[in-house]
Amino acid sequence: MASQLAFKSRIASTRALEKIFNAQEMIASSHIAKARTVALDAKPYSDAIFDAVQALVAHTDDIRHPIVRKDEKNPRVAVLALTADRGMAGAYTSSVIRETESLLERLDRQGRQPELFVYGRRGISYYKYRNRDIARTWEGESDRPGVNVAREISDALLETYMTPAEKGGVSELYIVFTEFINMVVQKVRVLRMLPLELVRPDEEDPQQAVDSPEPGDQGTVGEPGSHYAALYDFEPSPQEVLDAVLPKYIQSRIHECLLTSAASETASRQNAMHTATDNARSLIDDLTRKLNASRQASITQELTEIVGSADALNKEEE
Repeated sequence: MASQLAFKSRIASTRALEKIFNAQEMIASSHIAKARTVALDAKPYSDAIFDAVQALVAHTDDIRHPIVRKDEKNPRVAVLALTADRGMAGAYTSSVIRETESLLERLDRQGRQPELFVYGRRGISYYKYRNRDIARTWEGESDRPGVNVAREISDALLETYMTPAEKGGVSELYIVFTEFINMVVQKVRVLRMLPLELVRPDEEDPQQAVDSPEPGDQGTVGEPGSHYAALYDFEPSPQEVLDAVLPKYIQSRIHECLLTSAASETASRQNAMHTATDNARSLIDDLTRKLNASRQASITQELTEIVGSADALNKEEE
């Protein structure tokens, strides 16, 4: 059995960790309400601009704008992974990285050439340590992202998307993020942002992210005799209208993904720190029992030695 000094040292170090875990849990608890509210409040605006863009596309015949069609011969695609800046969030970042790796493998098998964009220090460190080529990175305040970082990311991705293929542009944009379902459940999603996939009213909700995207599936737009009819008059022209809408669409979708990822990160950190705190307390209780047992054994041994010595002295006197 270990010495009492070793047990006391382990109890002290575990108690210090327990205080850190508890503090992190309380900090996450104080942030989660606001993060959840902000994420949920941003969703209606993102849904509205998505519906507006889809309506414009659906009611426009023979549109050839990059928002719905891109050069299918270009094998390059962009993948944006949203990870955390800090640790102590359980499997939050590892789940995003695992899904990103799965997407990259699927794209490689299909003959595509993915270009990786990463947000968050944890993801950046992971890929740099493995010497993975990263097109561009962003970091800072992953648990409280602002409009500025969303604009910076969307501008970079849109520039990459609008660049011609011969100059290194990409034909598709994917984003891997964690969707906030509730305080207990957060699910990693893969969403194809561009080209826009037109979904008929009787099909799956277009806002739902796809877990197994099929690169190259551009969707159908404005087919003759389709469910949609041309209801809009564009002024000055459909091209200019969609040119103005496209940046706002990309920024709104990325901002929503950042906010729901931030809420998921905070919830994951709270859950992870709560579990870590409970485990630390259980370990302290277990070590305390072992310390008491060691102390009792030491006392028993001392009493045995005292009694044995007394008996020996009595025998010598006799």
